[in-house]
Amino acid sequence: MGNAQAKTIRIGYTAISVLVIGFVVLPLIFIVWMSFFSNRILSLPPEGYTLDWYRRAWQMADFRNGFFLSLRTSLIATAIALILGLPASFALARARFPGRETINTILMSPMIVPGIVGGSSLFVFFLEVEFLTGWRIAGSSPGLIAAHSLIALPWMIRLVTTSLIGMNPSVEEAARSLGAGPLTVFFRVTLPVIKPGVIAGSLFAFVNSFIDLEKSLFLVGPDRTTLQIALINYLEWNFDSTIGAVATVQIALITLLLLVTDRYAKLSRAF
Repeated sequence: MGNAQAKTIRIGYTAISVLVIGFVVLPLIFIVWMSFFSNRILSLPPEGYTLDWYRRAWQMADFRNGFFLSLRTSLIATAIALILGLPASFALARARFPGRETINTILMSPMIVPGIVGGSSLFVFFLEVEFLTGWRIAGSSPGLIAAHSLIALPWMIRLVTTSLIGMNPSVEEAARSLGAGPLTVFFRVTLPVIKPGVIAGSLFAFVNSFIDLEKSLFLVGPDRTTLQIALINYLEWNFDSTIGAVATVQIALITLLLLVTDRYAKLSRAF
């Protein structure tokens, strides 16, 4: 291959990379930019710039309450995913038993099944439970948390299992041979090694729960809406920079989580 051909290929790869990155990043940049427009109705070019849309978004009860509901639900769902996901990951990575691959597929299925299908299925299931037992789950906080736990759990299991598979088991065997008990081995040897996977799993579990729309649409109560549903409801009748302000706050929150997580556990090592 000649130098001219190699140079042409490099230029082509660079151009494709720039186009892909631009396709991903430019919409985010535009959303952040439009959140500062002073226009009462979105249009280009902007008439000026202001921070009033952020104040307006915070003053609106639907956005404020939706943010706190989404935050609380995502934190609880992440904690549940951590409690259930750690032992499940150890079983999938270390144990050998019949049906292991089937169980793994079932646990990963919430990542594969379309959200609208999963949400409607859960809604029907919760209604059936209510008919049989009288327990109201659909439209309640426990029902919403259960649904978001299903969103969070596959991410936790996937990333922690990946970390466990990549871990050298001889390190744990050496600790046990020196007299360390199971809990000591876990907290002093295993957990520090798989920490990037645990932190990355918690991060992605939280983010995917926080931004969920499809399942929440079916399971929120009449007076309780998550932030994503509040955005959809607002967009039905309004088209101003309040949407950009709310979206920018979400982008900033997720970016901050990524930066903090990468500071303590390199995410590149968790995949």
